Amino acid sequence: MLPRSTQSTQPRGPPRQRASGDMSALQRILAQDAVAKARNQPTSAEQILGAKETEQKEDWGPPNEPFHFHIYAHKHNCHITVTKPNRGAIISLSAGNIGFRKSKRSTYDAAYQLTAYVIDKLHQGNWHKNITAMEVVLRGFGAGREAATKVLLGTEGRLLRDKIVKVSDATRLKFGGTRSPKQRRLG
Repeated sequence: MLPRSTQSTQPRGPPRQRASGDMSALQRILAQDAVAKARNQPTSAEQILGAKETEQKEDWGPPNEPFHFHIYAHKHNCHITVTKPNRGAIISLSAGNIGFRKSKRSTYDAAYQLTAYVIDKLHQGNWHKNITAMEVVLRGFGAGREAATKVLLGTEGRLLRDKIVKVSDATRLKFGGTRSPKQRRLG
């Protein structure tokens, strides 16, 4: 073996640059795949292999059952849940999840923005293409009830509006029974 000083030292610049270039390309592809999965679009591997080999159709329940758009608007908040026909949740949010705090959660504006946000998330995930029929289920008599219907009838709900086949009310009403707990009063 030669002493260290006599060993040839070749510059290793180009191979390292090539390797770092390969890593950045790989990172770019992985980032694109992550974005594609978040938007329910095919990843690069699925595009190469073909959708038939990699895609397994998810069972959403009976084909004649509609998707459900649940709006629970009570005195202090508004909750919106969109479910598949088998009742599996696609998205479930409340006014507090989008940044409204304390008494601001009960306002008409909070419910309006929440409904618009949920519809936007459905569009980003391409769910408007999968939804063929949708049932709107209203519950409670808070300000969010009117706000959510305004959004569905407005420009934000244009892609889902024609797919609504049924509107129902699931508000719970009490008939007799034991005495109710004292009403919660906020502010």
